Amino acid sequence: MHTQLSHLPPLDPLRGFVAAARHLSFTRAAEELFLTQSAISRQIQTLEAALGVPLFVRGIRRLALTAEGARLAAAAEGWLDDYAALADTFRQRGPRPVTVTASIGISALWLVPRLSRFQGLHPDIDVRVAASNRMLDLAREGVDLAVRYCADRDAPAGAERLFGESVVPVASPALAARPLDRDTLPETVLLDFDDPRYPWLRWNDWLAAMGLDKIRPRAVLVFNHYDQLIQAAVGGQGIAIGRAQLLDQLIADGRLKLVGSGRREMTGRGFWLVTAPGTPRPEVARFADWLRTEAAATA
Repeated sequence: MHTQLSHLPPLDPLRGFVAAARHLSFTRAAEELFLTQSAISRQIQTLEAALGVPLFVRGIRRLALTAEGARLAAAAEGWLDDYAALADTFRQRGPRPVTVTASIGISALWLVPRLSRFQGLHPDIDVRVAASNRMLDLAREGVDLAVRYCADRDAPAGAERLFGESVVPVASPALAARPLDRDTLPETVLLDFDDPRYPWLRWNDWLAAMGLDKIRPRAVLVFNHYDQLIQAAVGGQGIAIGRAQLLDQLIADGRLKLVGSGRREMTGRGFWLVTAPGTPRPEVARFADWLRTEAAATA
């Protein structure tokens, strides 16, 4: 169904509204957009009249969003961000880079450390990494490829499985020299991942399986970004539960070593390659082939 363009509320005031919502100040919004404060105020009034709801609560020296204003601000920020990203792709000169997206953890630990190999093979192809934990719409946001981690049943239609996942405790060489047991745990710092979606990356189940759940470690450091947790492990700050396929380079280089022999295969989960709809450009196809080669080596 096509949008009735003539029935849309005015679009011009949206920039002024988003700036005012961001700063909670008409004065600072005016400074950002090089307008006067009265011009911003008129834009907001025009938008409120068209929508039929107040967008701000105007107090003495204080500005706050109404519930409707907060909803519009969240949505309008996304609309304008998408518009800006699309405009940037139009403005680009020369060959378009291959744009690949992955989560921050996958990008930092697996993709980026390998990019120099691709550059060595294809110095004429530019690559743009869009690292984000937000699930991007490839077609809408101008992204060519995505590397995504999910349950096999949730893989997008047409996605190609790159490799599975196994997890194992890892630490710097000095810390990995000792086993993790009831004698060493009270002197050990554990690095924990604070994300309820990945309970297998937390220590509770591991310690219970090892019969160590009644023993307190020396300390627990908790991280909400997995790549930061792994950097802490590389730096010798504690023992982490490692995603073995993402850490294969760090393990091969000797910067991380396995702690003990416990290794769990995460059946039914894996890393997937997703391609944007349509026929890929030749340089995108070459990058996808390179990803498959790297994935085969990882697996």
